[in-house]
Amino acid sequence: MIIIGKNIKQIEGYKAFIPEKFSPANLFFLHDLQLIKLLSEADRLVGKLDGITKLLPDIDFFIFMYVKKEAAYSSQIEGTRAKLTDALQAEIERVPDLPSDVDDILHYISAMNSGLSQLEKIPLSLRLIKEVHKVLMTEARGSQSPRPGEFRQDQNWIDGTSPFDARFVPPPANLINQAMGDIENFLHVDSDVPILLRAGLLHAQFETIHPFRDGNGRTGRLLMTFYLCQQKILERPVLYLSEFFKRNRKTYFDRLDRYRDGEVLGWLEFFLKGVIDVASEAISVSHKIVTLRERDMQTIASLGKKTGVGAMKLLKELYKSPIVNVHRVQEVTGFSRQGAYNVTERFIDVGILTPRDEKQYGKNFVYADYLKLFEREN
Repeated sequence: MIIIGKNIKQIEGYKAFIPEKFSPANLFFLHDLQLIKLLSEADRLVGKLDGITKLLPDIDFFIFMYVKKEAAYSSQIEGTRAKLTDALQAEIERVPDLPSDVDDILHYISAMNSGLSQLEKIPLSLRLIKEVHKVLMTEARGSQSPRPGEFRQDQNWIDGTSPFDARFVPPPANLINQAMGDIENFLHVDSDVPILLRAGLLHAQFETIHPFRDGNGRTGRLLMTFYLCQQKILERPVLYLSEFFKRNRKTYFDRLDRYRDGEVLGWLEFFLKGVIDVASEAISVSHKIVTLRERDMQTIASLGKKTGVGAMKLLKELYKSPIVNVHRVQEVTGFSRQGAYNVTERFIDVGILTPRDEKQYGKNFVYADYLKLFEREN
């Protein structure tokens, strides 16, 4: 057991969690054989994934889909009903049948892309975390005074109707700056703690502090991704854990609760199992992407020179966003509207595109063989 903090009665009468100093020096758990075994396997698979994704052509296009998939699952953990396909549809055209909470996913996509862009210019820091939270929560659906980009100035809680009957009460507002300062130091201090374990600890500690009024879960999962990117554990950001957390939602929250009780090893073992699961799936998807791309490039080559260049541009666009309409095809290819319609029909004829249900979505088309690679059944 490691003392992460204690629940201490406040002047108002409820108990709130008061964290100990968060420092690598306080964490002694690397002797655990089960943890070492999981860490070894996670490191092996992440290294394998890094090597495979370096071979992917047009990797930047594929990353857009990984980001959108992460956004969908992370938002669903918080109760969002909209799915990945809803977000892809909303980027093309808003239609009446879309769930209203699809905006949750779109905000997350914007926040993720903003953070990844900023990481190329500034180090991971409280400043960057606040700026990402601002993008995530500004004009967000259903948020009650979320104070985008600002740490909270009042008490919050998890579940329940008040701090008195809550499942967990994070630290009082006057301790936020100190606790988050410890996290910022942890981001950059030299330590013998392996990077994957540090990423898991950062996420659990951030969720424990719950520094914002709203959006803490999503921001905490973004923080984990940004840290792995900053540490160059992967050349490109294609490892996202929200799908695993969503499929194991009850265990995810239970392990976070137990982390606060000092069961750090249990949380880290669960976290590493997630890395192993997601990395294994991403490796499989990468192989399938290469096979699919080779098949469809050969198909496009058979369409002839007249449509070849525009058709290749369209195929690349489909890797980024596998739902399109004729207007989007026209923008991507530079064809006239009739030309865009013609190349869309050719893609349908050769089996690359499939019309969607027109009663629900209108004249939109989906790159179904590609999309299903990112829609593993839960």
